[in-house]
Amino acid sequence: MQAALNIIGDDLVRVEQQFRKDLESDVPLIRKVGEYVLSSGGKRIRPALLLLAARLCGYQGDQAVPLASVVEFIHTATLLHDDVVDSATLRRGIASANTLWGNEASVLVGDFLFSKSFSLMVGVGSLDILRVLSSATTIIAEGEVLQLLCTGEIDLTEERYIGVVRSKTAILMSAACEAGAILGMVDEPRQRALADFGMDLGIAFQLMDDLLDYTATEEEFGKSIGHDLEEGKITLPLIHTLRNCAADERERIEAVVAKDEMSVDEFRDVSALVRQYGGIDYTVAAARGYIAACLSHLELFAASDIRAALAELADYVVTRNR
Repeated sequence: MQAALNIIGDDLVRVEQQFRKDLESDVPLIRKVGEYVLSSGGKRIRPALLLLAARLCGYQGDQAVPLASVVEFIHTATLLHDDVVDSATLRRGIASANTLWGNEASVLVGDFLFSKSFSLMVGVGSLDILRVLSSATTIIAEGEVLQLLCTGEIDLTEERYIGVVRSKTAILMSAACEAGAILGMVDEPRQRALADFGMDLGIAFQLMDDLLDYTATEEEFGKSIGHDLEEGKITLPLIHTLRNCAADERERIEAVVAKDEMSVDEFRDVSALVRQYGGIDYTVAAARGYIAACLSHLELFAASDIRAALAELADYVVTRNR
């Protein structure tokens, strides 16, 4: 991340300030919950992508920071809703908002952030950007529902799972990059290249997130390890394992997935199978493949410090531990 921070560090500080300003409300709980989630950490990858994409496309105006804040508003809203749906107790190593304020408050503050983001988008004054970001929020919601439908689906295919990832996670990174390109008023091929860069980067990001559920400690991951498995989420490490394991081992995994609560020993058993059948290595290789693809999209742009920073940001996705 360092190369990116060297270029846009000051802008990211302004994004934080803008976010807090945009949280203004007559309802104190909205600011309290919003600022809690904002201050709980995170690398601000989505705002960073928008800022770097805009810089790469030669944009020098004053709309990038407010727009980057909008993207973080949308992302924060999805975090609040996700934690309620997933019954999460931790987020980035601390208590999740729904643990502290309850599911109702988390959902409603998430609704506020979504609604507010649209009014902020309108303030930017670009119908093209409004189209890209509003479309992204719709696709995110569809992805959430699709993931819910896939919960516990032991025969989930890799292709269908990647479709969920595209909708639920990658689309906002793609939209952030595309919005930056629109600000820079580049031609359609370059705009599409940056949107594709963000999409492939977002898929790799989610694959590594899936992997951390099996490999990281709770302190490294910032949320409960094994939670995806306990929730019945069939992610790529498990999909690969289920394709290759013996029939009796598949039955053991299926029994764990079907349970409402999972013991430590059951998690260790499934994790051991995931390692035995190469689920970890397969997922890392898949993520690296998406990173290689996303880097190829940058070839339309001349070599520069900004392009190098985007490449380093992509590399960070497959080396991070939280």
